[in-house]
Amino acid sequence: MSNVSSITHFLLLALTDTRELQLLHFWLFLGIYLAAFLGNGLIITTIACDHHLHTPVYFFLLNLSVLVLGSISTTVPKAMANSLWDTRAISYAGCAAQVFLFFFCAAAEFSLLTVMAYDRYVAICQPLHYGTLLGSRACVRMAAAAWGSGFLTAVLHTANTFSLPLCRGNTLHQFFCEIPHILKLSSSHSYLREVGLLGVSAFLNSFCFVFIVLSYVQIFRAVLRIPSEQGQHKAFSMCFPHLAVVSLFVSTAMFAYLKPPSISSPVQDLVVAVLYSVVPPAVNPLIYSMRNQELKDALWNLMTR
Repeated sequence: MSNVSSITHFLLLALTDTRELQLLHFWLFLGIYLAAFLGNGLIITTIACDHHLHTPVYFFLLNLSVLVLGSISTTVPKAMANSLWDTRAISYAGCAAQVFLFFFCAAAEFSLLTVMAYDRYVAICQPLHYGTLLGSRACVRMAAAAWGSGFLTAVLHTANTFSLPLCRGNTLHQFFCEIPHILKLSSSHSYLREVGLLGVSAFLNSFCFVFIVLSYVQIFRAVLRIPSEQGQHKAFSMCFPHLAVVSLFVSTAMFAYLKPPSISSPVQDLVVAVLYSVVPPAVNPLIYSMRNQELKDALWNLMTR
């Protein structure tokens, strides 16, 4: 790559220059990270250890928890270290690894959210075919496809981004290595290739988003035809957590990567990045367990053994 020899490291965004506030940011990030790690770790352990939860919906939830845990582990620990040690530097290889791992987890997560929408659709709209359409082999293949699509997307974007000549310094106005901010260091013509690739990815992801929306249109129509109020409540409680995660993830990620530069500002970019990279992994366990009595019962049984 032509720019490897000229740039050996990048400088990430300094959240503050005041030492007391840097330590405050460290403890804040540490609290969020520990909450995400503990919550998602409990979901993973509970599903893995309780054979009653060895069903498609919990299999996909386990995969989702692994991915969001990987996503937050890619960005937050480095931000914590920078705040604690009063530094902004990240190596060139570290930045490339951060871009790859974050894109891998994010792309696989969105693909998995699409698969989970299909799971909810079949469970509510075609319950008699659920065992056939979502057998163990089919679930493994769909999860593998989600992970594979994430890997392919990460390879394409990472290789393309870090093959660009970076001629505008090495300062990134973000607390982790984010592609839009790396592109700002490239010349106006050379980064168009990556912008085009981001556009293609957004176009393909729009099909997933449309599929999720159409699935939920059919789900809500089917739920409203359920005669009992208790049945409707149970069906909605199965769907709303997934819909909440999809809405938060898609809205913030689209704004971060597709917004025009004219409305961009450092504070706005930071807030949006936190909303789509830090908040979803932290609230994921709360969203999925708050209305899920089966998961809460399994967790309680695991803790009281």
